[in-house]
Amino acid sequence: MQLGNSLRKIRKEQGLTQKEACKGICAQSMLSAIENNQYIPNAELMIKLCSRLSISLNDFSLAANFNISAHKQFNNKVETLCNNHEYSKLKNFLLASSTIKQVETADQIQAYYYYLGVSQFHTDKNLDESQKNLLMSINSAETKNSLSTLSRLGLISLAVLKAKYGQQHSAHTLTVRAMKNIAVAPYEENLNVVFYLAAFTMYILADERAALSQINSAIDYITKHDSHYMLANCYHLIAQIAKDQGANERELEAIQRQKFLTELFHEKIDDNF
Repeated sequence: MQLGNSLRKIRKEQGLTQKEACKGICAQSMLSAIENNQYIPNAELMIKLCSRLSISLNDFSLAANFNISAHKQFNNKVETLCNNHEYSKLKNFLLASSTIKQVETADQIQAYYYYLGVSQFHTDKNLDESQKNLLMSINSAETKNSLSTLSRLGLISLAVLKAKYGQQHSAHTLTVRAMKNIAVAPYEENLNVVFYLAAFTMYILADERAALSQINSAIDYITKHDSHYMLANCYHLIAQIAKDQGANERELEAIQRQKFLTELFHEKIDDNF
């Protein structure tokens, strides 16, 4: 069931007109567009509408999927921009009306909010919108007990954001949730990112011991599954920690490994520590 269909069904069950449901929140024409799946509301608007209708975001059964559209070219565009760390272009692409019109199904909506939150995290000075959209993606997961890869990515991305805000307890809690039973989850290469970001979260919190422990777990996990994805970034983070500690030999060794992996697999390195 699409997001708009769900809202319309719940509104009618409560005996509310469109005018009553959206009063003080948005124009009736906008609610009509949302209910007819012609417009994807931003996180703030969605939260207000849910509050007005006395429903939880958890009531929406949205499956995890990395596609934002049924059209391959839109999905390829998101993947290319994200992989190349072109987050400003990614945000503009996601906010374009031509892109929004392609987001139709529930699983596409969850992926849309995730990518939008990530792009805002990398481009906005104020991270409030990023936080709202990541929460939208997390809370719209189909199940809470069995985490999908997309849900884990949402949780660990939000953990990084909380760490940036200096909210240590929230960052730790979200990291634990993202990593829960990950070792026995069906393997996907994107889980390598979850391991890496768990270490990066600890690094931001200035817990270098925990960061190194997490990054070593990441390397073990990645190599265990015969993958190389994110290995270069893992050694890049080790080199940064060694540099901070003044451990020159360990820094040099990690840099050499990172450069070797980068040249071999052409993996993009994120320098934004």
